[in-house]
Amino acid sequence: MKSTSLLSAILIASTLSLGSSCARRSVTRVAPDKVIDLSGKWNETDARLAAETLTSQVLTGDWLGNFTAAKQKKPVVIVGMIRNNSHEHMDTEIFTKDIEKAFIKSTMVRLVQAGEKRNEIRGERADQQDFSSEATMKKFGRELGADYMMQGTVKSIVDGYGKEKTTFWQIDLELVDLETNEMVWIGDYKGKKYIVN
Repeated sequence: MKSTSLLSAILIASTLSLGSSCARRSVTRVAPDKVIDLSGKWNETDARLAAETLTSQVLTGDWLGNFTAAKQKKPVVIVGMIRNNSHEHMDTEIFTKDIEKAFIKSTMVRLVQAGEKRNEIRGERADQQDFSSEATMKKFGRELGADYMMQGTVKSIVDGYGKEKTTFWQIDLELVDLETNEMVWIGDYKGKKYIVN
């Protein structure tokens, strides 16, 4: 009797798990700029809005005209570390790459590589000293020095009560003169979401 009950329980459990595993998942392609908020967390729409806002601010700042008027050339910028001090995982390179693209596209700013990618380029240049022909080898000491470095932080505040919650993000970016350490521009992006569970 016990074995019949056990067998019946196993058959019911198997049927239930088989039914749930056969459920169909629906996937639909959408435009990359279509706003879809599922969890209320930072997402690609927030990254795009941050990049658009910050790009507009930095490319219309007084620092750019002041530098061009004084030096009669385009400023060279390097994008440094953007620290994520928010409560959730956030790949800051998603929006900083858009800012870098805007710098290049604007033709008002020259951009140089930073961080690990710069080290990879230097490693390739070092290899060329031993393995490339003299006519094609790239020489040391010819890198374009940056006039300014962009750095920043991402911070967040979460507030909630019961089934309601708000999440606030603030991205602060600064542009610093590498020779004088003077901050010539500060910009920010603020975003907020209201979530009801």
